[in-house]
Order: sequence, then C-alpha cells, then structure tokens
Amino acid sequence: MSNPYNTDLDRNPANHQPLTPITFLERAASVFPDYTAIIHGSIKRSYSEFYERSCQLASALSKKGISRGDTVSVMLANTPAMLESHYGVPMCGAVLHSINTRLDAATIASHIDHANAKVLIVDREFLSTIRSVLELSEVNPILIDYNDSEFQISDSLSGAVEYESFLSSGDSDFDWLMPEDEWDAISLNYTSGTTGSPKGVVSHHRGAYLLAQGNALIASINKHAVYLWTLPMFHCNGWCFPWTMSAIIGTHICLRHVKPGPIWDALSDHKVTHLCGAPIVMSTILSLENSQRRLLENRVEFFTAAAPPPEKILTEMNASGFNVTHLYGLSETYGPAVVNEWHQEWNDLDKDKQASLKARQGVRYLPLESLDVVNPQTMEPIPHDGKTIGEVMFRGNVVMKGYLKNKKASEESFAGGWFHSGDLAVIHNDGYIQLKDRSKDIIISGGENISSIEIEEVLHKHPAVNAAAVVAMPHDKWGESPCAFIELNKDHKASEEELSQWCRDNMASFKLPRKFIFEAIARTSTGKVQKFILRERVKN
Repeated sequence: MSNPYNTDLDRNPANHQPLTPITFLERAASVFPDYTAIIHGSIKRSYSEFYERSCQLASALSKKGISRGDTVSVMLANTPAMLESHYGVPMCGAVLHSINTRLDAATIASHIDHANAKVLIVDREFLSTIRSVLELSEVNPILIDYNDSEFQISDSLSGAVEYESFLSSGDSDFDWLMPEDEWDAISLNYTSGTTGSPKGVVSHHRGAYLLAQGNALIASINKHAVYLWTLPMFHCNGWCFPWTMSAIIGTHICLRHVKPGPIWDALSDHKVTHLCGAPIVMSTILSLENSQRRLLENRVEFFTAAAPPPEKILTEMNASGFNVTHLYGLSETYGPAVVNEWHQEWNDLDKDKQASLKARQGVRYLPLESLDVVNPQTMEPIPHDGKTIGEVMFRGNVVMKGYLKNKKASEESFAGGWFHSGDLAVIHNDGYIQLKDRSKDIIISGGENISSIEIEEVLHKHPAVNAAAVVAMPHDKWGESPCAFIELNKDHKASEEELSQWCRDNMASFKLPRKFIFEAIARTSTGKVQKFILRERVKN
C-alpha cells in the first residue's frame, strides 16, 4: 500500500530549497540594512554594505571565470575581507579554502596544489611567505592582494590585483548562485597536522547552515550580540561563526593580532558579549596586569576548545568576568560538535568542583544526530562508568563530506557508519564525555593504559607549571613509560624531583613520568601540541 503522504506531494521550487548559510546575510541586509555588521578599527560597515561587497566579490570572481567546483584560496587575517570571502566565494559557486597564516611555505604550496587553487587572495602581511609559496607551487592562480586599511603595507605582490580594485570590478546587485544541492562543498580546510599527515576536509552548505544555527542556539546568543574575533577564521571557518553572526544580526569586531591590550580595549569599547579561542587565548587575556585591564560592563561568554583548560585558568577567568564554556570538535565536524551543557544546580557546588565539571567536553551539539564512545574493535558502546576508555565517534549532518582526493582515508574514517575521531574518552554516568587521549597518544605501560591527559592535568595544577605535554617513552621493562615535557611559568622554578613528588602525591604510582624535560613544547601554528614530534625526541 502506498503512503498517501508521499503521493502527489512532490518537491518543487516553492517548497524545497537547498540550505545554505549565505541566506543569513541576505536576510540580515534586507531586514536590518543599517545595523552595524563589522567594526575594524576606523571601519564601520552596515549589513547592507557587507552584503553588497560580498556580492561584488562573487561577481568579480565570476567575471574571471570562477564557477562551481573551483577553489578560491585565501590567506587573510581576521579582517573584513575574510568575512566577505566567507560569503562572496560560495556566492559564485566556488569553494573557500582558508589557509592557516602560520604555516610554512612548503606546506601551503602543497595545500594549494592539492586543492588546485584558481584564485589566491593574500593579506600583504604574509607576502614574504606567499612569494616562497609561488616559487614552490605548481598551480598558477589569479593573484589578489589585500592591503588592510588598519595595517597599511606599501609592498605589493607582483602580478596581483589589489583587493579593493578587484571588488570594484564586480556588481553589487549580482544574482548570486544558490548551491545546486545543499550537499555541494562550501569550504576546504586542511587538518593542522598533529599526526604529521594533514588532509583536506570538505564541508558542505547543509552542514555549515546547521552548525551556524546550532552555535546560536547552544550558546544562547541573543539577537545583536557582539562577537570579538580572537579565534582565527582560517580555523574550521571560525567554527562557523562568520555565518552565525549574520543569523542573529550580530556585530563582528575584527582583530588582526591576538594581544592582551587590544583584547581588553575591544571588550570594553564595544561591549563584547562573546568570543572563542583555545586555552592559550585565555592565558593571553589573563596575562595583562589587573591595573591595566579595562572595565567590563557585562559578563563575557568565552567558548574554548582544544585540550581541557587547566582548572586554575577556568577559576581565574571566572573571577575576571568571563563565563567559560567548554566545546569539543574537529575540522571534520565543522568545529564544535560537543558542548559542556551547564546545569543550574552546579552553581551551588564549590569552585573546584565547578572547574572540574567545566573541564569535561560534554554532550552532543544540537545539530549533531549521534555521539558515542565505543570500543573501536567491537563497535560496542562502553559503559558509562567514567573509567572505561573508548573512541569518540560522530554521526550526523555536521560531519564532513570526506577528505579531498583521498578515498581510502575517507572510507577508513567512516567505517561502520560512524566518523572515527581518533580521540579516546570516558563517559560519566550522566552521559557527559571526557577526553583522555588521542588513540596514538595512550601510553601502555606493563599492560596498563595510562592517559597522558590525566598526567597533564595533575602537572598543570602545580603553581610553577605553565604547560605540560606527556608522551610515551620506550622502556626496557615496561614497554612504554610516561615522559613529561614541561614549560615553567615566568619567574618560577621546579626540579624534576619536586614535580615527581607532586605527581606521586596526586596519582597512582604506575602513572608517574619516568623523565621530565624542561623546554619549549613543540606546537602547531594553531597552538596544538605536536606530540608526534615529542615522541620522536624520546625514541632513543
């Protein structure tokens, strides 16, 4: 028997349109044309101007022959041009490839070659790197250089068109392209390479649309919120916040460089309500002396991801006027896909207990259909005991399309109908997950699984420790044993014996690091610890 609800009730242009976050900007410009969309130093642009300039960019790219499936690479700081690229590039059907501005020339060249970039838009601050990139690269993209009015540089890129001149060649009333299918790619982001083998993550319009709205709902972001750009927009497309802010008609406060003074000035001058960043951004904010900090008229919502922030940092942020919410996700999930949802009754707990709860990653984001921690061998869920370790897996519309030109890696990551994150975690009895390690970072010593994150958490509580990274070190008897790399706080001292005793007092003896190395810890350009480099350091 046929289903009557499917008979003669077909999709048509009146009842079905592809989902795309581009429509958020179009609506904002239509409903709130004069509302301030972007503030960047002396620049102040309305939503109508933001929309028109994005259309001009799309039109100018289209006139150069850029169309569906073409890649437009951009190497830009957190500036208005970067925001315009998040709309203008997909408006002409192309795919936005945001380049990590901290990468070396050889890596960038490999990325734009792999992506077959047809256009390269570059901020003049990065011309030295880009010149080396172009010498190494095999592609020959159209070159556009951006001279930020708040960071003027007289140098220019040979053969490049200046960004404003390029924009002026486009039409502000350009009839931009809707995606043919919401499954069409909207962006390409290369993983940061903590494993040494970055891959091109392809995201689609549907996922970007859903996560952008999910940000607003999960974070309870009010209409006309003010967002400060301390998170690099090149990182997972700024966790989709370039699109979120148009959905809630908010104001972007652009910030080229993440420095404590300018952050506090922006927070106060613009009454910032929200910002995002890795724990290092929190440390930067807190590094400014109390006497130099500007007055905050409102409590600021800070969303952090990456490694769990040390509890002392969470406590200090709270005392400084910030409410910190822990998120977790990957490039493959458009940024945040897990949130530490806060329960009101937790406000009655003591500060140490609250900080401990805040350090957990949490539960699934609203637009994520399924989140679980499972045994990767059996694909069976682990018990919710807060002890058993399994692999975090995702399923839903905010999971990537796959890895560009890498079918094998895509199939491996989607084995069994789940996206395999490679992250190891436990689930507590309330259903909240807590990361314990990357699968390759777990330390197996004498048959016992040791979480490097657990050891790092203990070390971070020592007053002399600024940063700690723990990796497996070969051991003749136990196979592996923990080795701790330590960065000390300025004007603090601590010996190996002191830190060893600290660990002995705070954890099981078999988990103690057998060696401490005091030096700067190797990190990626986005601040993630490069444990594969640290493991190489202790192999012999």
